[in-house]
Amino acid sequence: MSMTALRRSLPRVLPPVLALALAAAAAGCTLALPGQGVPPKLFTLSPKSTYSSDLPTVGWQLVVELPVTAESLNTLRIALRQDPLSLEYYKNARWTERAPVMVQTLLVESFENTGKIVAVARKATDLRADYVLKIDLREFQAEYDPAGTPSAHVRLNAKLVKMPQRTIIASHKAERRVRAEGSDMNQVIYAFDGALGGTLKSVVEWALRAAK
Repeated sequence: MSMTALRRSLPRVLPPVLALALAAAAAGCTLALPGQGVPPKLFTLSPKSTYSSDLPTVGWQLVVELPVTAESLNTLRIALRQDPLSLEYYKNARWTERAPVMVQTLLVESFENTGKIVAVARKATDLRADYVLKIDLREFQAEYDPAGTPSAHVRLNAKLVKMPQRTIIASHKAERRVRAEGSDMNQVIYAFDGALGGTLKSVVEWALRAAK
């Protein structure tokens, strides 16, 4: 079919993308439509499962609130910093959940993995909490040294709140930097897993010992 005949056969009004696709097909062209291209690779991290042997067994219930964080980290994108004044994101790589949601999930699972607590859950559940754990996610990015080697940097600021009085009984900072074995994306993710794992263990053990 000629282009003239094709145009005559089309309705007077077509969505621009559809009209362009039909015209390209008639001309024997290949057209890149929105949504095409290489999909991003998805990554997740693991909860902590090994702890000190002297952790106490507690009889109280805990709710873990969604961590508060900067908008630049409240995203599926994996952040990187090549200098102190800028924040960028890796191309074609994403977390499976927004960073604060993933950290909340892994904190709950990490508490469960201790086997030392009666119950732990997210704030969205109907669990009656004896304590609430509030988290600030302050750092969650890969940082590059002048030689171009990345390290994962994770920092959590935690507050333990006694309910129903809503009294802060203790606070804690957990921070870890883990140097990646190389600049490959998988190696960067393993560094993130090590850095987050260290902070999760620190927060879980502190909370179990701090609350009475």
